[in-house]
Amino acid sequence: MAHKKAGGSTRNGRDSNPKYLGIKRYGGQVVNAGSIIVRQRGTRFHPGRYVGMGRDHTLYALIAGKVVFAVKGPLKKRCVSIEPIDAEATA
Repeated sequence: MAHKKAGGSTRNGRDSNPKYLGIKRYGGQVVNAGSIIVRQRGTRFHPGRYVGMGRDHTLYALIAGKVVFAVKGPLKKRCVSIEPIDAEATA
């Protein structure tokens, strides 16, 4: 009879938690200031007007408005902007 329990492989049992990356608000959706639009690794999407970029390249809204995705510039970079909502249109 064995005097020790089977230990199994000690190389198993490690895995990192999911990072939940990706687009959180799509084009045409209305967001409030501070809302996260894209969580990404590196600048797959670049910040445009009224969009800030965090230390980990997270894009977030600086003002309330509508999300707009576009391809801009000679290098065809994907850009995210916020189109402000007019106060007169909502009133």
